[in-house]
Amino acid sequence: MSRRADYESKTEALLMPIAQRWGVSIYDVEYVKEGSEYYLRAYIDKPEGVTIQDCENVSRALSDELDREDFIPDAYILEVSSPGLGRTLKKDKHLQAALGQQVEIRLFKAVDQCKEFAGILESFDGDQITIAQEQGTRTFRRGETALIRLALDF
Repeated sequence: MSRRADYESKTEALLMPIAQRWGVSIYDVEYVKEGSEYYLRAYIDKPEGVTIQDCENVSRALSDELDREDFIPDAYILEVSSPGLGRTLKKDKHLQAALGQQVEIRLFKAVDQCKEFAGILESFDGDQITIAQEQGTRTFRRGETALIRLALDF
């Protein structure tokens, strides 16, 4: 397990009872380096939407637990937020919840001179993602996808 995955896993384990206590679910946890800064991000969700108070409550409790456990030696910035409307669909549980919804897919390399596609998420498995478009269905290998997210429809 990589250092990043280890930090994310341990943080998610600390976050589970906190999320239960505050009535939210854990959407994702990520540990990333952006520029010269490290960020530990916890994304929380709930059916009626996440409030600033939810983020504050979870952030304070998680910060205390992280200080107590102290398993990340690097300086980092802790962020707790909602995954947002155009949420990234990284895990199978995210894709499962998005079946039948409009998604955007961005590829690492162009296919038919295009890197971005949109359609209704029809199905997925460990290797492929299929979307329905007006001109028919289109299947992409998961390894080719740089990003999958819910489409914003305004």
